[in-house]
Amino acid sequence: MIRLDKMLAHMLYGSRKEVKKMIRDGLVYVNGIQVFDDDLKVDEVNDEINILNQNIEYKEFVYFMLNKPIGYVSATFDYNNPTVIDLIDKKYEGIFPVGRLDIDSTGLLLITNDGKLAHELLSPKKHVFKKYYIEFDGKYNESFVNKFKEGITLDDGYKCREAFFEYLGDNRAYVTISEGKYHQVKRMMETLNCKVTSLNRVSFGPLDLDYNLKLGESRELTKEEIKLLGNAL
Repeated sequence: MIRLDKMLAHMLYGSRKEVKKMIRDGLVYVNGIQVFDDDLKVDEVNDEINILNQNIEYKEFVYFMLNKPIGYVSATFDYNNPTVIDLIDKKYEGIFPVGRLDIDSTGLLLITNDGKLAHELLSPKKHVFKKYYIEFDGKYNESFVNKFKEGITLDDGYKCREAFFEYLGDNRAYVTISEGKYHQVKRMMETLNCKVTSLNRVSFGPLDLDYNLKLGESRELTKEEIKLLGNAL
């Protein structure tokens, strides 16, 4: 059970003060009955809630897959640039990106309000793999594969965990890592005298980017995909 005003505020139908007014103005129906009591306890699973002639489905946690375009920062707020949250059509209270993609990078980004799951997915102890398609300037050498596997040492002295480099030809490759250091893939390539010119995340753990999503589009994860994420931890 949950308070009606808290439920509606969580679903971003307004601030707590605004949804209280909506309820008191008779704009909300519970199981077909007009209600005026803002602290009414409702069953978020079984009760039918209608506001502004729209039935709503309460979800404590939500999970979105976004195909991030260039020009958006992976944050909930930024003074200078639009954020990935601006691209989510159906807003929920407290949603945030899981990890980050640089402003000039594209691809799969998870958006959620499930802090526990996000923490687990980003924990270095969990070794959740992330795969990127990259294009780069520089000269490819067959030694790249072994150097990634042995662990590349970054410019600050940090030695990366085992990673995987799959050369595709024409200075294109897949890079798979299980960490998330700042600009990690770009810095790894720089140690090999190569500059990443394009980076697109194609998978995060067990999830692959849905190529039906155009750049800037998002969708909610299916129940099966959410379960896959949990099983990966």
